[in-house]
Amino acid sequence: MKCPCGSDRPYADCCGPLHAGLSGAPTAETLMRSRYSAYARRDEAYLLRTWHPSTRPKHVDFEANLRWVRLDVQRTAQGSLFDSKGTVLFEAHYTMDGRPGAVKEHSTFVRENGEWLYVGEAGK
Repeated sequence: MKCPCGSDRPYADCCGPLHAGLSGAPTAETLMRSRYSAYARRDEAYLLRTWHPSTRPKHVDFEANLRWVRLDVQRTAQGSLFDSKGTVLFEAHYTMDGRPGAVKEHSTFVRENGEWLYVGEAGK
């Protein structure tokens, strides 16, 4: 099965090990892609584990009739192996009740204790 993140790699060789806690995301973009996959797979535990404590909700609400179908990464800034912060601009496409839609976000990430964490939408 292909990974939902759009890498064209099998899930077991892509986001699967991150979701299982076997490895960490080396870059902010990798974390963002793995979080998209977690939304597609409804993996609340991974989403909460990779959310910065300062902005982390108590739980993640998944829309019952929403299905994530494609991720387009448009731009990244910083977020490499040598950075402590980074941003990723992306568009996540979905269908809800059979109707297409998309969410565009410019996400902010920080690396603390060697782990990348999602903070929130840039500028908010």
